[in-house]
Amino acid sequence: MFSGDSRAVSRSTPAIDWAISDRPVEYPFSIEAMRARAASIRDNGSPELVWLLEHPALYTGGTGAKDEDLLNPSTLPIFRTGRGGQFTYHGPGQRVVYVMLDLKARGGDIRAFVTQLEAWIIGTLAQFNVKGETRQDRVGVWVRRPLASGNSEDKIAAIGLRVSRGVTTHGLSINVDPDLSHYGGIVPCGIRDFGVTSLANLGLPVTQYDVDVALRTNFERTFGATKRVEPPAPGVESVPAK
Repeated sequence: MFSGDSRAVSRSTPAIDWAISDRPVEYPFSIEAMRARAASIRDNGSPELVWLLEHPALYTGGTGAKDEDLLNPSTLPIFRTGRGGQFTYHGPGQRVVYVMLDLKARGGDIRAFVTQLEAWIIGTLAQFNVKGETRQDRVGVWVRRPLASGNSEDKIAAIGLRVSRGVTTHGLSINVDPDLSHYGGIVPCGIRDFGVTSLANLGLPVTQYDVDVALRTNFERTFGATKRVEPPAPGVESVPAK
């Protein structure tokens, strides 16, 4: 779920930068960009950043990932990473949201912050008449599927964070219309008893743009004002969007 320490320095909180990449972002570059921005937030007082993107199809393993949960290691590229949590899938049709935020400005409580992220996702899903729910023993956001034998719960959004010297990196992902078969190569988040779903799998003709608009609206309700900037790119710092 999360990894790292939560020590932070006091800083002002201007409007939060909001960036959207319109092309798939290679995973190693995203890690490099997050680390650089987090360091700049921490050391130089740079604006915080929320970065919306998509990755090529791949698996990532957090600090709690177990080898036995990697069921088919030859299927897709695998990246071990410093975020909390276990194995997950990223790929086209999934909206990944990386949050580089000053945790101390939000009370310094990582568990309360995760709850805020879950509420943000639930508010976003509600705009599409999807009821997202949380579980005390399972981080992320879940939806119920009525079945003749009872209710099945499927995960629609995952959360995995790292906190280093008070600044968060990594974040969350929402399944819009990914290839769900790729989840068959792992035990998603180490949970074997429940499935994975998406907005498309629920029968909703929702676009990535629709989700992005809902994400921004609901983020601002909880975390404050945002301003559009250009997304991180190799050799280019984020600048205001034109």
